[in-house]
Amino acid sequence: MKTISYTYWKSKEFFLGFINDYPDYITQGETKEELQENLKDLLVDLESNEIPYIRKVEQMQVA
Repeated sequence: MKTISYTYWKSKEFFLGFINDYPDYITQGETKEELQENLKDLLVDLESNEIPYIRKVEQMQVA
């Protein structure tokens, strides 16, 4: 099992969010739990390499 970080917010009707490593891909859920399930499904799709041109955020050290 691995841990991922995600960002979420609540609109009037939905919880919206994205996986921090993939901020271009936003999903939603009627509850926070549904949002988390949708984020898990999205992660599977993103890591399957079936979606082309995925931009990813990474960190590097600089002097």
